Amino acid sequence: MAEGAASGDEPMSLPGGERRRAGKRLHKAPRVSDSLPCRPARASGGRDGQEDGWHGDCVLEPLNLPESPAGAAPGDGEAGGAGASVPCALCDHTETDGPGVLRHMLLRHDLVVADVKLVADLPRYLLYWKKRFKEKPISEFCSVIRTNTQAAPGDQEDFHLLCDALPEDRQLRETLQQKRLTEVLEQQQRERTDCTISRDCLFCNEHFSGNRSLLLNHMAREHAFSIGLPDNLVYCSEFLDLLQSKLDSLCCLYCEKTFRDKNTLKDHMRKKQHRRINGKNTEFDRFYVINYLEFGKKWEEVLSEDETRDDATDETNDDDDWSDWKEHPVCAVCLFCDHMTDTTDSLHQHMQERHGFDLPTVRTSLGLRFYQQVKLVNFIRRQVHMLRCYGCGQRCSSREQLLEHMADVGHMATLPDRGEWDQPQYYFPTYENDTLLCGLPDSEDDNDDDDERVGPGDVPVIAEDRPSPSSVRKSSVLNQLLRSAGTADGYS
Repeated sequence: MAEGAASGDEPMSLPGGERRRAGKRLHKAPRVSDSLPCRPARASGGRDGQEDGWHGDCVLEPLNLPESPAGAAPGDGEAGGAGASVPCALCDHTETDGPGVLRHMLLRHDLVVADVKLVADLPRYLLYWKKRFKEKPISEFCSVIRTNTQAAPGDQEDFHLLCDALPEDRQLRETLQQKRLTEVLEQQQRERTDCTISRDCLFCNEHFSGNRSLLLNHMAREHAFSIGLPDNLVYCSEFLDLLQSKLDSLCCLYCEKTFRDKNTLKDHMRKKQHRRINGKNTEFDRFYVINYLEFGKKWEEVLSEDETRDDATDETNDDDDWSDWKEHPVCAVCLFCDHMTDTTDSLHQHMQERHGFDLPTVRTSLGLRFYQQVKLVNFIRRQVHMLRCYGCGQRCSSREQLLEHMADVGHMATLPDRGEWDQPQYYFPTYENDTLLCGLPDSEDDNDDDDERVGPGDVPVIAEDRPSPSSVRKSSVLNQLLRSAGTADGYS
């Protein structure tokens, strides 16, 4: 990654089609935006003592927009596991959880670890790099990202990015993942042969002693509650303890709603067919072996690849028939509220009518290229997430108060200076699943006919019809020259 890239330039020159695909791949980039903050100005006393004052402007975990009107997508669990002491890679500071030490490294040392959720064992990962950073300077391993490039030199900040683009880092992540998989498979084998389990059914008073399969098969057969085949589970006792605690707190295992008594909860789970767990709840991922099989992939991706592979083996000559294919609508979310639409055009209309913000007009009036539109959208998303008016910088206590303030003073359509939002850190999406970025138009597509247009100072050139060779020979001036030459020779 280039150090101190110019904020107004695109990271690379791509054709129109490639740039559209790049927009769709933005959310797959290393999650730098999960940790890079928009910091307030530093006090004159220096950095010390300022860590707590920066928490409000830091986005230290992946953000997700709601994917359906029912609610938001679940976030990922904490990296590094719970209960382990997690050390800082650059000093002797330790925290009890992964997010705590990541926040410390960001605010104290300007160090960002990309794709933390792909690190299988965060404490061991940081201990390894702590040893390496003592051997060589941090700049030998990390890329440098400079923010606020158009500000004064004293206000610019450099962040060090530790990511798997470094071969040593990727090898370390894969080694930790492989070691974790080995530990999980060994634990699974011990549970398969363990016959000392003694516990009651989650839904009745029947008691089971022996192997875990007896209890799981009973709940699947008698209560239509299945959490999967016993051979696909790991840490089964912890899993059952978690499910029991949820039921004891009168919480539905599928929709997470809480009820006033146990009978109401049972009736709800029976009538709504909620005697199952929600596959999108990442709290349960650690109890399924499939989530440990491939580096950086969860069970949805593994199953999707398996289905694609099976479909490829069953291809026939009729595969070119796409008449029965149905496109799943992708919801785009408003920049200011939770309103969702199936198309970007209707979303633009909503923002114009409801909030007085016309994104296509802003793009045209400012002459924004594709990547500049990306940065502007990510900037607005970040400011709204932090409840800050981008027109005057005022902080509000809620989103409703923020929208009311911006509407009253007319700051919806009042963008700050370009140097404030046209910064490299806004290449990265504020929300991982921001589909609005995929629908941004490419300025090159809008100007496909530019090369054919005649400028005000140009003279149009109109091509003539190509004459036939015989007409050229008859009308050529060479015929007259030859006749003149022959006449002259006759007189001589």
